[in-house]
Amino acid sequence: MTIDRILEGRPLDEWIALAEFCRWLRVEPAWVIELVDAGVLEPRGPAPDAWSFPAGDLLRARRVVRLVDDLGVNVLGAAVILDLVEERSALERRLRMLERLLEE
Repeated sequence: MTIDRILEGRPLDEWIALAEFCRWLRVEPAWVIELVDAGVLEPRGPAPDAWSFPAGDLLRARRVVRLVDDLGVNVLGAAVILDLVEERSALERRLRMLERLLEE
């Protein structure tokens, strides 16, 4: 089952425990801890054994997995890439909204 199928119909604000999060991504907890240390993910909870992540973070983490595995980018590089891609998407959404307002 793919992450897209997992999230289908599932609220993105649902929280997933670290162990389940790792199972869906097929990664070790140490790798997720590295993502947290790099600022890619922000878990809820005081320590890794109590961490949980919003379901929407599965998509973000999967993008990092692909950047690391497919392109050989390190985790910190992947964090920068994700931030830039997400910022660009937000700017494009704002631009479309402004264009619609100007057309009215």
